Amino acid sequence: MDVADFAKHVYNLLAQREEQIADMLTSGGVSNFEQYQRLVGEVQGLVYAKEEIKTLLERTIDDAEDFIRS
Repeated sequence: MDVADFAKHVYNLLAQREEQIADMLTSGGVSNFEQYQRLVGEVQGLVYAKEEIKTLLERTIDDAEDFIRS
């Protein structure tokens, strides 16, 4: 596995977790405000990490967004 494939794999794992949290938040799966705050903070961290990975890939791959989605 090369670095680009590794980055793509990590990006997809982060996106999956973001979707899981979104499902929890929208389906009433949060039991209290503290859990809500923690999940929102986690989503913020996931979004930041995904953007950093995408930026790093853009330095080496012409169309990083297409690469990530493939």
